[in-house]
Amino acid sequence: MNSDGFDKLMSNPKNNSLLIKSLAKECGFEFCGISKAGFLENDAKALDRWLKNGYNGTMQWMENHIDKRLNPSLLVPNAKSVISLMYNYYTDKKQLQSEVPIVSKYAYGIDYHFVIKEKLKELFEKIKLQIGEIEGRVFTDSAPVMERSWAALSGLGWIGKNSLLINKNAGSFYFLAEIICDLELQYDEPSKDYCGTCTACIDACPTQAILPGKTIDANKCISYLTIEYKDEISEEFKGKFNNRVFGCDICQDVCPWNRFSKNHNEKKFEASADFLKLTKKEWSEMNETLFNDIFNHTAVKRTKYSGLKRNINFLK
Repeated sequence: MNSDGFDKLMSNPKNNSLLIKSLAKECGFEFCGISKAGFLENDAKALDRWLKNGYNGTMQWMENHIDKRLNPSLLVPNAKSVISLMYNYYTDKKQLQSEVPIVSKYAYGIDYHFVIKEKLKELFEKIKLQIGEIEGRVFTDSAPVMERSWAALSGLGWIGKNSLLINKNAGSFYFLAEIICDLELQYDEPSKDYCGTCTACIDACPTQAILPGKTIDANKCISYLTIEYKDEISEEFKGKFNNRVFGCDICQDVCPWNRFSKNHNEKKFEASADFLKLTKKEWSEMNETLFNDIFNHTAVKRTKYSGLKRNINFLK
């Protein structure tokens, strides 16, 4: 295609947006929404309050690059659009033995960072092949991007009381990803908030980590305590983990909107048979060799053997 043809494509925001959404589906992303890149003023105030209250716990990195978190133009010069994407990870498969330590659904298969980043790169290359050479970057939970805020602004769902993005038709068991680019597109409208008066997630949280105002106190969050927190877990939480050893799905499991969840079809997210059939004894006696054999390519690797062993011992 000659330069005139590219110019024509580049100047058609509506058609380009439809094309991008079609290409996103080809790459396995179930939902795609687009928002106008700009400074996140409301998030700036909320983030400031959250950090000042110390709700980030020991996650000091949340205090870094605040300007980049709030302004996508500092990540991609001349950013015009944020393309938000959702990739399903829900599974109804469960660990086979009862009363074994429980791993969050998102960590069953190969580490999502690698899987989603590969999909994003594939999608971005397809976009550039169809539309022309545009500048942009792909992100999935690996850079200072307010991914839930952008997803909400692009109409993919609303931020629930448990602070997670909830899609009206499919629930919240989704990985979020973004392409920030300098291409002007047609922008979607934000979704309404459909949580209403429901407090299921708040009531179900065994450590009372969910606060008013869609706020999470990470210091009390099981997911944070079993993954991000590196010190000894406080005895105040003894008996409150509901057997969670890596991550926590409790607030999602009770969310009424997750009745619409459907099993993913990503083979790389499938749990290994060896993981699913681990017995309580094998969990209790887990050594580093077994840890590496079972979790080497999964997100559980992030907590390292020492961290997972600490979590296992805390459940005893």
